[in-house]
Amino acid sequence: MQVEGSTFLVTGGSSGLGGATVRMLAERGAKVVIADINREDGMGFVAELGERVRFALTDVTSEPQVQASIETALDFGGSLLGVIHCAGIVTPRRVLDKDGIVHPLDLFAKGIQVNLVGTFNVTRLAAKAMAQNVPTSEGERGVIVNTASIAAFDGQIGQACYSASKAGVVGMTLPLARELARLGIRVMTVAPGVFETPMALEVSEAVRESLIRLALFPARLGRPSEFAALVGQIIENVMLNGEVIRIDGAVRMPPR
Repeated sequence: MQVEGSTFLVTGGSSGLGGATVRMLAERGAKVVIADINREDGMGFVAELGERVRFALTDVTSEPQVQASIETALDFGGSLLGVIHCAGIVTPRRVLDKDGIVHPLDLFAKGIQVNLVGTFNVTRLAAKAMAQNVPTSEGERGVIVNTASIAAFDGQIGQACYSASKAGVVGMTLPLARELARLGIRVMTVAPGVFETPMALEVSEAVRESLIRLALFPARLGRPSEFAALVGQIIENVMLNGEVIRIDGAVRMPPR
C-alpha cells in the first residue's frame, strides 16, 4: 500500500507517537484524520499541516465517536485505507502499596477499557469500513497498526494494569490478522520502548536517566519520528502481517 494519496485515521494523533505519525503521513502526501480527545493540540496540527489533516473529537471507547471519526475519514478521502492506533493511558499503581492501600478496581478497569477495549473497538469498526475498499493488485484492502508496549513482555512493579492491557493487544494481533486476511486487511502491532513523549515527561529526570542506561544501543530515549518511520514501512510492506515489532534499542526492563 502506498502512503501518498491514501487516507488514514490516527488515534491519539494530537501528540507523542501519534502526532509524529500524523506528521509523517501528511508530509508524504496522505490525508489524515486525527482521532483524539485533545482538541486543542489536534487543531494545532490542522493549522500546521493544512488541508491534508482533519480533527475528530474521539474517545476510543465510544462506539458512536469512533464510527463518527471513520465517517469523517470516508468523507475526507473517499475510503479508509489505514488506521494507526496510538491512543492509550498509563495507570501506575501497586497492587498493595507500602501503606497497605489496595489497587482500586475501577482504575484497573479504566486502563483495560482504554488500552485494550479501545484498541478492539477501533479495529473492528475500521475493519468494517476497509472491507468495502476495492482491493489492490495484491488483494489488499487496508492495514491496521496497533500500539502495545515493551511492558507487555517486561512489565515492572506497579504496571500490572498497563502490562495486562498491552499484553492483550499483543495477544489479539495474530487472531485478528488470521481472521481479516480473507478480506485483504493486514494487522500489525508495534511495541515501543521508552520514547520522548508526554508520558515520559511525567517521570523525574533521575528515572529517565535510569531508563536510558538500560538501552543497549542507542543509549537514549526513542524519538517519535522513529516510531513513525516504522509505521511507514509497515504500511508499504505488504509482507508485514500478524506480527509484533519491538522498537526499543534492545531495552529489557528490570522488575523496578
